[in-house]
Amino acid sequence: MIFLLILLLLALVFGGGFYAYRIAFYNPPADPDKAPNMDGSVYEPYREEIIRMYRAIRDRECEAVTIYSDDGLKLYGRYYHVRDGAPLDICFHGYRSRAFTDFAGGSELSFEMGHNLLLVDQRAHGRSEGRTISFGIRERWDVLSWIDYACRRFGNDTSILLYGVSMGAATVLMASGLDLPPNVKGIVADCPYSRPLDIILHVGKTNPLPQWLIRIFAILGAKIYGGFDLLEADAAEAVSHSNVPILVIHGESDTFVPPVMSEIYHPLVKRVTFPGAGHALSFLSDTPRYKQIIRDFSYNLLRSLPYMGEMAPIIQYDITL
Repeated sequence: MIFLLILLLLALVFGGGFYAYRIAFYNPPADPDKAPNMDGSVYEPYREEIIRMYRAIRDRECEAVTIYSDDGLKLYGRYYHVRDGAPLDICFHGYRSRAFTDFAGGSELSFEMGHNLLLVDQRAHGRSEGRTISFGIRERWDVLSWIDYACRRFGNDTSILLYGVSMGAATVLMASGLDLPPNVKGIVADCPYSRPLDIILHVGKTNPLPQWLIRIFAILGAKIYGGFDLLEADAAEAVSHSNVPILVIHGESDTFVPPVMSEIYHPLVKRVTFPGAGHALSFLSDTPRYKQIIRDFSYNLLRSLPYMGEMAPIIQYDITL
């Protein structure tokens, strides 16, 4: 009888962990060039603009680049050259999304500012290898790999700005606590969550299983089948060790990643919210204000560079840190 109970317990542990892994952490292969999914009324007011921006960046000439992660995955990115010696924006998309979708608007802003642009397919997404999503825990080390690639290709004096949306925002915030080189001048995190487990539990509220059991299964699934510790890193802890200026943006009507999850307090963090904006929709909800804020942030960080002297400062939304 005891042996049978042990077998049942093991089956519950491994079965529940596998269920959590498949639901939360496994990303099946998908068409990397598929048009963005705009199901739901929240996207309806912006449908035509989203499609226009998506097609514009999809069809723009770029250079395919690849690197290898520290654990051997081949990672893919798209490099858009605007001008020699310009700052480089490196962008990280969200959970089960794509760079073309999450940075359709942001890419236009990068080009308007005269920045070169690197759109990254996060591991287990797009053309990058891997099938396990670790909610920024492993991905934060990929940020370092892309920075290293940029420094080797463009030089250690090339100013770099990191951008992330949703899981990508949490990823760059987690990376902020690592040993970043001094040419990483700033980070923009749009609708991030602080702790991976928190966002899993929040989304898991629609699941009939109790929260405590989801917690156990998520931790076990990540460890047993994903090979990573779900509690290893979180954005708030990483930011507390950062010396890089950070801008956090969040829509006040975000129900997927509640705004409270991005309330990260640190002297180098400035947080801006957008009334009425849903998840990752701040840019579309008030495009002029969003662009102005990003341009202010970028200008304040880069204004000492000779290149930036050609731009007039924009101070309508002063976010000097």
